[in-house]
Amino acid sequence: MKPGPCFDEMTLPDGASRLLYQKIAHWLADAPPDLLSSRRAHAELMFRRIGITFAVYGDKDAAERLIPFDIIPRLISRREWTRLEAGLVQRVKALNLFLADIYGPQEIIKSGKVPADIILTNPYFRREMIGARVPHDIYVHIAGIDLVRTGEDAFYVLEDNVRTPSGVSYMLENREVMMRLIPDLFAEHQVAPVENYPDALLASLRSVAPAAVGSEPVIALLTPGQYNSAYYEHSFLADKLGVELVEGRDLLVQDDKVYMRTTRGPQRVDVIYRRIDDDFLDPEAFRADSALGVPGLMRAYLAGNVTLANAVGTGVADDKAVYTYMPEIIRFYLGETALLDNVPTWRCREPDALSYVLDHLPELVVKEVNGSGGYGMLVGPHAAKAQIAEFAAKLRDNPENFIAQPTLALSTCPAVFDKGVAPRHVDLRPFVLTGADGIRVMPGGLTRVAMQEGSLVVNSSQGGGTKDTWIVEEPAAGRIVEEPAG
Repeated sequence: MKPGPCFDEMTLPDGASRLLYQKIAHWLADAPPDLLSSRRAHAELMFRRIGITFAVYGDKDAAERLIPFDIIPRLISRREWTRLEAGLVQRVKALNLFLADIYGPQEIIKSGKVPADIILTNPYFRREMIGARVPHDIYVHIAGIDLVRTGEDAFYVLEDNVRTPSGVSYMLENREVMMRLIPDLFAEHQVAPVENYPDALLASLRSVAPAAVGSEPVIALLTPGQYNSAYYEHSFLADKLGVELVEGRDLLVQDDKVYMRTTRGPQRVDVIYRRIDDDFLDPEAFRADSALGVPGLMRAYLAGNVTLANAVGTGVADDKAVYTYMPEIIRFYLGETALLDNVPTWRCREPDALSYVLDHLPELVVKEVNGSGGYGMLVGPHAAKAQIAEFAAKLRDNPENFIAQPTLALSTCPAVFDKGVAPRHVDLRPFVLTGADGIRVMPGGLTRVAMQEGSLVVNSSQGGGTKDTWIVEEPAAGRIVEEPAG
């Protein structure tokens, strides 16, 4: 699967605008360059005032950064979104059934559909969860499923994020900024709303409280603290949800029940939206040196007295080797063909695949199966010979730790820069909520942008930016607007 010409989501090969982007094309054609620059600067100022920043682990200066924001929205038609939404719902259903199975009867392992060692030796597989019953049998309450587009009707799932998926605060703030910056353009489109995400998340969290809890469960958001790279998002979401933002030291466990320290004494907590990795949740159960967690939290959890969202042990489904089996997982549990395709992938643990990958490294993207954030990755076409040689040695030494994929020709969208408007590669992270009352998919999600020309890496930690994503009705066929010269 070799990359072909990039699919431009706004512009046709002959330079005319696609029907969906007609009004955007008019707006760009009529906007003086200084207006676009001023709107871009105004957006940055708004984000600075709001305080949306993130930190990069290992960065020597440890300075907080703004994620670059592009003011040209990305448009997806309602017809396209309906198809994507169905695929996302199917995928998250299968992921929940998969997790319930591997911590229960392990039928998929017994069937031979997924190799046992990929699951049982996975660093995120939690033996403490074997035989446990999580509230309402839901493991993945919040999922961020990364999608890429390569053609008119070609969408692929790039990876599944089901441990502690991040980025939803940027989706919400991007929309708020766009509505303030370009209200006229926004009003010209029937844009599906995303501002109800906090209400949807709150409803999902309430629905998964332990069965013995009444109609008003107490919910808290557990953060590692202000030095975490996503702390802004934690405080933002706690505020939007109207729940307490707590650190491990704010909670205690008594009689296998979780309580929150308050000025009026301990208050029982029923649901914890945790933004802490499994290893640090409970020093009694996992890492004894963790100062971030709550001693005894796992006892309360396994006793069924508190819900953790997402459930402990969901990281297995984040694994990129498990990802390669998702078509089989969907078929095994749902009896259906996957509505959204995976990116074609070579499992380097398999000798034939390893041989192919080693012979074609300059053409491929190689990823660590447990990697994230754009780290531990080789982008062959953009890599130096020394880096390719280094990865070849890693593959030979530890092939089961890697997968490889073709270098996809990711779609592009226009972005504003100092010297004008230029296309940049994008991906999309929709957010899927699962509660006892059903599955909710936010229309759109977070579009991430590779801000460097030619780059395919959209991660914020690697210099990527974001866009507002508009799900809009497709206009009736009519005149196609020509792109302005130059």
